Amino acid sequence: MSNTTLGGSAGLHRFQAVINPLLTVGNPCSPPIPLPDDAHAFPTPPRGSPRGMKLAFSTLGVPGMPPRDVVRLAATCGYDGVELRAHPEEPVHPGISAAQRAAVALEFADAGVTVLAVAGYAQVAAAGPDEPVLAELAELVRLAGDLGAPYVRVFPGGGERPAEEADAAAARRLGSIAPLAADTGVRVLLETHDSHRRAQDAVRVLGPVGHRSVGALWDLLHTWLGGEQPAVSLPALAPHLGYVQVKDVASAEDTAPLPLGAGVLPLGACVRALSHAGWDGWLSWEYEKRWHPRSAGFPQLAAAGAEYLRGLLAAAPRAT
Repeated sequence: MSNTTLGGSAGLHRFQAVINPLLTVGNPCSPPIPLPDDAHAFPTPPRGSPRGMKLAFSTLGVPGMPPRDVVRLAATCGYDGVELRAHPEEPVHPGISAAQRAAVALEFADAGVTVLAVAGYAQVAAAGPDEPVLAELAELVRLAGDLGAPYVRVFPGGGERPAEEADAAAARRLGSIAPLAADTGVRVLLETHDSHRRAQDAVRVLGPVGHRSVGALWDLLHTWLGGEQPAVSLPALAPHLGYVQVKDVASAEDTAPLPLGAGVLPLGACVRALSHAGWDGWLSWEYEKRWHPRSAGFPQLAAAGAEYLRGLLAAAPRAT
């Protein structure tokens, strides 16, 4: 499906005047030019979706952008929430103070934008002792709690370990952090990624954990790269599913980010499967600008991407 389908091109043109000032220049890690102070004066597109699903984006697409400008971008372009990349090169990470955390939480709350997740880099299936991994997990859970985020994202990172060893380590560590996550009101989500990119790989870990505060983050790109179609991934992940990351790429060999609908990922099939199942959670666009600095700037694509997803949701069959 092309990006002009369901009003995507019109949405891009309509918001061009608002979004152009946000284009990243120079170093991809340097803060982009912020939104103008009077951004609230521009028409704000509707948030939410025709199916009750909510839309978010990841700050991986806007590396270095200050939280205030992230909030403005979300509110201006019709997103309900944001995944905050919790890396030391970003403004929000486990090393920031209690006062800084409170300020970020207030910035989002005042705008009515949800901090959907703290996207951490803990690798729960990695080789080595448990203690450093558990300490990193605890820091991420506490950061999410302070920000009011319902989710923490973690990676498998099993590398070349035998699957049984990697699965056992991941399940043990996730099970250990589950009580703190429950007490904090946070769910720790294992992303379908790297050593556990398919749904069937993730559930080998999540099944033995068996705790409500541990679940799955479905990254559509990685299940697709693993040879799974949405109709296969969703039934396996459904009992554990926290939210879904969407994106688009040109091919399995060229994974530089594209506007939604401009590539080959089965976005329509994913949305149809979710809608048919009656799922009403979050769709989050993870645009990997940080890893592909020559790609188009996310801010100029954000509004059209939200409109594209709403179009897919409006066209998807309802649950029966």
